[in-house]
Formats: sequence, structure tokens, C-alpha cells
Amino acid sequence: MAETKLARWRKLDNAAKIFPATSGKKDTRVFRFSCDLRETIREEILQEALDKTIEAYPMFCSVMRKGFFWFYLEKSSLRPVVKEESKLPCSNIYVRDKKSLLFEVTYFKNRINFEVFHALTDGTGAMQFTRELVKNYILKAHKEEFPEEIPLDSQDLTDADMEDDSFFKYYSKTKSDEKQKSVHSYQLRGLKSDYENMHITEGMVSVKQLLEKSREYGVSMTVFLTAVYLCAIHREMSPRQEKYPVVLMIPVNLRKYFPSQSMLNFFSWIDAGFQFETGVTTFKDVVNHVKEFFKIELTKERVAGRMNEFMNLEQNPFLRVAPLALKNLCLQAAAKFTSKNVTAIFSNMGVVDMPEVYRPYIKWFHVFTSTPKTELCMCSFEDHVVLSFTSRFESENVQRNFFRILNEQGVEVEMLKDKYPEKRKPVYPGMQFFKLFSFLCLAAVVICVMANVIITPHSIWSLFVGGAMLCMWLALAVGFYKRRNLLKNAMWQLLLIIACCLAWDAFTGWNRWSIDYVLPGISLLTTISILTISKVQQLGPPEYMIYYVMSAGVGIVPFLLILTGCVGVHYPSVICSGLSFLFIAALVIFKWKDFMVELHKKFHF
Repeated sequence: MAETKLARWRKLDNAAKIFPATSGKKDTRVFRFSCDLRETIREEILQEALDKTIEAYPMFCSVMRKGFFWFYLEKSSLRPVVKEESKLPCSNIYVRDKKSLLFEVTYFKNRINFEVFHALTDGTGAMQFTRELVKNYILKAHKEEFPEEIPLDSQDLTDADMEDDSFFKYYSKTKSDEKQKSVHSYQLRGLKSDYENMHITEGMVSVKQLLEKSREYGVSMTVFLTAVYLCAIHREMSPRQEKYPVVLMIPVNLRKYFPSQSMLNFFSWIDAGFQFETGVTTFKDVVNHVKEFFKIELTKERVAGRMNEFMNLEQNPFLRVAPLALKNLCLQAAAKFTSKNVTAIFSNMGVVDMPEVYRPYIKWFHVFTSTPKTELCMCSFEDHVVLSFTSRFESENVQRNFFRILNEQGVEVEMLKDKYPEKRKPVYPGMQFFKLFSFLCLAAVVICVMANVIITPHSIWSLFVGGAMLCMWLALAVGFYKRRNLLKNAMWQLLLIIACCLAWDAFTGWNRWSIDYVLPGISLLTTISILTISKVQQLGPPEYMIYYVMSAGVGIVPFLLILTGCVGVHYPSVICSGLSFLFIAALVIFKWKDFMVELHKKFHF
């Protein structure tokens, strides 16, 4: 067993808990913060800048781990490597069973990209990281012009400040008297692109122009743009569809209401909707409605009530003790159900500020995110507001309508040209092999059944062939989908082999060979294989311990079967159980501290 320093870990915050459960091809839960400089990016300098940024924000070097009740984040010795952008924007970062960092830094021409899995941080945290990264790049690329470093902020953040769970800090059991009603909203329809392919449409407007136009209506820029977005969607609706309101989900930065320097997720949201009526509704009507809605919903009391509502769910004792697999199913069902209450999403990241000395090197910042719907993200830098749409729909009519309405309102829009690498469809050679193997297994079973019926109809030998092919297919399927974690693969194979052998034994007359020989033999072999894999891969206790305990625990089961009289041949079960007990005893005696820490991590609730 390899010696290792105990890894630090932390629980996921309230908002982050949904992201590992619901991420996938349809929505990677990844968002991107980018900065366009006035010079071509040099990879080696960007790597140096990233290394320095990580020193300031070490919490980002974490990997996702799976406990019995919750996911959690664990500090890792892995370090990010800068690469030239080659994948599609907001591609999958969190891969189940793969121990990897939850963010990436890439570059393309004059653009620096920071992409991050939402469970690690929110938009505010990503903005802070990107600002620091850009600052460090400018300092290293222009050393002669900066004899001393000019920090971004006057305050020094500690690790405790950055990892502060502000949801828990400001949580109160007080329930909100008034809740925002959920309604079935209008849903955009149309042909969607492949999951990997996301349409990005970006336009840029002047902060000055946008602010002047907003003041004409007596509202903020966010209220004005929300009204524009609602009207842009309405232009795609038929009169028959107006029975459904158009509803925008709008994230709310809770740091504006509760003092926090946390780099974790700390946001909530409101659902701003409007019921349109053709020929009656005017743009000013929409603006005034959104203005009043924001005035009511964006108060500290209402925001706190919504935050407490979700924290109450997390703190519910019955939900806390539910296994993670069950929680994931519930979260996925809840996400699917609530998505029907939202038409689209609008996220305003606000102003990206940089010290005056760095501004001449920067053109603008922009932000966007993966989405299964249509989403608008915006941020501003100096006089530039970049409005970035992402969508899975082939049609870009909503985006066109949005920028057309801005022009109609007197706000000039400059469309940003595509500045992304040529789109390449991801290649999955392993998946192609698995599909071919699945087809060949099915073909073999069908051919055997046909031969059985035609040549030897008096026997059912094809049934045994089908069972054997099914067992072989299951073994390969488990091996394929759990290939990123050999230890987890070994445990799944252990359970699968035991289940298949028990089924075969029962189907062929129950001769008990499955519990006399297979159960003790495969249990002992799996425990030894886990020790071997851990040694070869030089894994530490956090990586191998839970699988080691599980396999050794299965190895003690034969002893219990002896006590109940189920075993016919005793010596394989005695050997397996005795050695398994010694394996667990050795772990407890020599790795007690690691053992208790790991149990605490895996079973925290």
C-alpha cells in the first residue's frame, strides 16, 4: 500500500450538488470565460501565468469524488496544462470515474479561454480566476513595462475565505411566506444539432448607448435586455401559443445581498415571465412589467426565502440519508420537470473590471455556457458589452430577433465574427468497437436460435448459448463503461460474475458450485487484484481504500454461509474468509487514520 499525504476535501455547496447528477451529453454544465487581448497568445507564457494563478487559487486543483450519500471535492496533485483550443466550446470536462481536474485553460489566436465545470465555482469565481490569469499573462509577456506587480484587489483572500460555504453560513430555517409560482411556460421547438455541437452567436454593443436607452425607460440594463429577450422569443410564437407565458430564468448573485468572498457557488435565480397578447402588448408594457417584477423579487427577504427553501431540502433528514444513486435519480427528475417552467435563460455577469495599467492590452471579455435550451450571457468591459447566445437549436431566429430589436431601439450592434477552430465531430473508437461487439453477440444468438429450431427442435441448447453470450456481453459492457477506474471495474466484475454464476447454478439444478468455489475464489482474487493495481499504479489510500474494504467484505460472506449451512465444501470459504479478515485487520491496524478519514468522506451526509 503506497504511502501518501492525506488529501484535503470539502463538501459540495447547495447549488453545486445538482451538477454532477445532471451533467451529460445534453448539457455538460460547463461554462466559459474568455478574454480577447490585442496580441497573439504565446503558449509558454500562458502556462507560466496559469501556474502562478493556481498558487493564488489552489482550490481549483480539485477532483470530483463519489461518496455513499453525496459527491465531494478532493484536493489533487494534478496540475493544469495549457493547450491550443481544439475541442468544441464547453465540451465535457467532468467525466465519471475519471480522476481529472474540473477546468481547462486554452488559447486561440489572441483569446484566452477558461472553461470550468459548474460544480467547482460560479460565474463570479470564474471571473475572478480569469482576471487573475489575464493579469499574470500581461505581467509575464511585458516584464520590462511592469517593474512591480499591481494587484487586482486590495484584499488578500485566504483559503478559508475562498472555500467558505456561504449557503450554509447564511442559512436560516425561516420559510418564505410568498413563493414564486411555477407555471408551464412556452417552449422553443425545432430541429436540434448533435449534443456535441452548440451554436454560438455573439454581438457587441456600446455600454453608453445601452445605458442611455435603458434610462429612457427608467430601468437598469438588465431589465431592458430582459424585455428585449422576452419580445425576441415572442416574435417566434403564434397567437395559439400565447396561452403560455414566456419565462426567462435569471441567475442572481447572492453576494450582492450577503457579504461573501467565497469562490464557491453562491447564486440563486428568479423566473421572469410575461403573458403576451398579439396586437395589444407593447414593448413598454413588457419593460414596465419586468421592472415591477424585479422590484418585488430582488429584495433581501425574497432572495433569502428562496435560498432557505433549497437549503431546507438539503437539510431534510430523510433526504440526507438517502443513497447517492437515489438522490441522483431524484435530482435528474426534478431538473427535467422544472425545465418545463422555463423558456430560456439570461445571465448577466456584470462589469469585468481591471486596473487601468492593464486595460490597453485588453480588447474585451465574453462569457457563455452550455445549455440544452437557448441561453444569453453578457458581461461588459470598458465601453464594450458582449452578448453571447448559445443554443442547441438549428434555427437562430431568436438571436436574430434579439439583435434586430436592439437596432430598432437605437442601439447599434456589431456582430462578432466566428473566432473558433473548425468544428470537428468527436471520434469515439471505443464506442464503435462496443457497438460492433454488441451486434455480433446479438447476431450469434439469433443464428443459434435459428439453427436450434431448424436442425434440433427437440432441444433448447440455444438458450444456453444465449445466456453465455449475455454474460459475456455484460462483462464487456461493465469493463467498457468503467474502464477509467480499474478498481471500480474490478468491483463491478466481482458482483457481475457472482450474480451470473448464481443464476447459472440455479438454472442448472443448484449444485452449489457457485457458492462452494466461485464466490470465495473470485472474492479473494478481486482483493488481490485491487492490491496489485494499487501497487502498480502507485495509488494512495483515498483511491483504493473503499474498493479494498468492499472486496474484502464480500470475502467474509462465505463464512456467514458456512454458519447458515448453505456451503457444501468448506475449505475454499474458510481460506477466503480468513484471509479477507486479515486484509481488513491489516488495513485498520496500519492505516487507521487513513481508514477513518476515508470513511468520513465517503459516508458524510
